[in-house]
Amino acid sequence: MIKQALIGLTAAALLAGCGGEDKAQAPAAKAADGTKTVGLVQLVEHPALDAASRGIQDAVKARGLKVTFDVQNAQADQSNLANIAQRFVSQEYPLIFAVATPAAQTMANAAKNTPIVATAVTDYEAAKLVINKDKPGTNVTGSSDLNPIGAQLDLIMQFVPNAKTIGTIYNSSEINSQFQVEILKKELARYNVTLVEGTVSSVNDVQQVAQGLIGKIDALYVPTDNIIASAMPVLTKITTPAKVPVITGEEGPLHGGGLATVGVDYYELGKIAGNMGADILEGKSKPADMPIQYQKEFKVKVNEPVLKTLGLQLPEALKGKAELGDFH
Repeated sequence: MIKQALIGLTAAALLAGCGGEDKAQAPAAKAADGTKTVGLVQLVEHPALDAASRGIQDAVKARGLKVTFDVQNAQADQSNLANIAQRFVSQEYPLIFAVATPAAQTMANAAKNTPIVATAVTDYEAAKLVINKDKPGTNVTGSSDLNPIGAQLDLIMQFVPNAKTIGTIYNSSEINSQFQVEILKKELARYNVTLVEGTVSSVNDVQQVAQGLIGKIDALYVPTDNIIASAMPVLTKITTPAKVPVITGEEGPLHGGGLATVGVDYYELGKIAGNMGADILEGKSKPADMPIQYQKEFKVKVNEPVLKTLGLQLPEALKGKAELGDFH
């Protein structure tokens, strides 16, 4: 998630956040006992990015390194990101972790000589963070949250086999969301299905755009998109009464009322990034030579209460394979 521009997001009204402001005394980059402090900046607070941040920290701690984290949340504000980046640079931290594309881009622009490990970035090349995903050639590397979009489309068609029109809603300014929707359009060629797009620029647009889709679509696809992830309860308050199932790019939006996903696990992606960062801290490698890493296995997860509310049955093909749960 991930993303290109969330400056207009009114996150302060929706999301609790700590950080994003300079502290009077920032941690020293290296303590007397050899403990290193590294920076960790997260774009905004929602379940997916929160899980990624936890995964990073847990993976580094599991390696037994003497590391403390200066954790900051930018609350989806570009000026906060810039301030955090400048402070991380001034503290001369040996490593910076960045969660989501705008966070990674801001850190990369400010910290040209500091190793940066990112996660919750879909396409590092499109975001101009690396020269090549297999050999980055810059001071940035990390793990990608690229979804199995074809499998997600198959999931929609399993739940709604007679679907003729599928909708999608996303932030048109997020490069990663655009990237996912373009893949979805190509995948649709396998089915006789029409796509209806609804785009937003802030959480304030979600309700109106969602209402505009009702009556036009048989199901809704939600990519990994920071605005939509933050506004899922607003979205599903409209889709659920209309009996429109919402298939999501990852598990987080299921907690906001989505029906099902076969998507990335942000905690695991965070752990991948954390281990990459640990390798850098141990002097085993450097970002320029570390290929972007991807999650390789995906699980189908179904929100059972939503399934019942929508009056749907679990498809035969998913019985014994899908993980059923109450994600509220």
